[in-house]
Amino acid sequence: MAQTATRTGAPSFWRIARRPRWIGALLLALGVAAAFAALGQWQLERSLESAVVDDRDTETAVALDSVAAPQEVMTTDASGRLVSVSGAWVEGDDLIVTGRLSGAGASGGDGSGAAGEPGDWVIRHFETEGGASLAVAVGYGPVGAGIPNLPVGDAEVTGRYVPSESPQLSDFEAGERTTIAVAELINLWNDVGPVYSGYLVLDVAPPGLETIAAPPPELPAELNLLNLFYAIEWVVFGGFAVYLWWRLVKDEQEKLAADAAAEQPQPAPLN
Repeated sequence: MAQTATRTGAPSFWRIARRPRWIGALLLALGVAAAFAALGQWQLERSLESAVVDDRDTETAVALDSVAAPQEVMTTDASGRLVSVSGAWVEGDDLIVTGRLSGAGASGGDGSGAAGEPGDWVIRHFETEGGASLAVAVGYGPVGAGIPNLPVGDAEVTGRYVPSESPQLSDFEAGERTTIAVAELINLWNDVGPVYSGYLVLDVAPPGLETIAAPPPELPAELNLLNLFYAIEWVVFGGFAVYLWWRLVKDEQEKLAADAAAEQPQPAPLN
């Protein structure tokens, strides 16, 4: 195209681009592009800053009553933490939850996603020294094995405190339970005091049961995709501003080339 423009007497693209008018337009386009790039960078920083990272110390056991209280909704700080609590086992309230896996995250649990082998979980009623009721998943055994002889009386237990699960849809009359729902347990227990909203997964199972896996909660950082999309959008807008300047100069160059070609003398027709 540049050679054609030279032959016809039309200025080249870069000759037109160096004119004051188009230099000013280029500076304006670069300014707009820089502003859009700055907005894109800001949106990207917003996307990174809004990433959620769980930096709590969940592996140092603390007293349960220091992070949670009966009759209160579980807080983010309490969820998934190792806690310890003193009290006593309430006899006659032990029950089995079926259709579970040895990993706590497999059927609700702490949300860690652990799986493991099939088994029945044994859930016990623990009464704290303050008279509150706490559900404790003490361990799991083979499917259909039932509840072994378990310790009774006073105890101090340690485990991971996790949110209650949703009430089950299984057949109550058949005695089959598949979820650990505190709202259901309080209707099955005797002498219920103020109830903790979550339940404890015991860190070491008693003899006759296997320990339920309860890994630390994992909350990976997640980018805010909407902010990330906006960041990309601003960069595209900035590139379009420069492209628009190039397109306008190109249109001007092509128009001058066409005018120059029209002014060229046409060869006489051959007879």
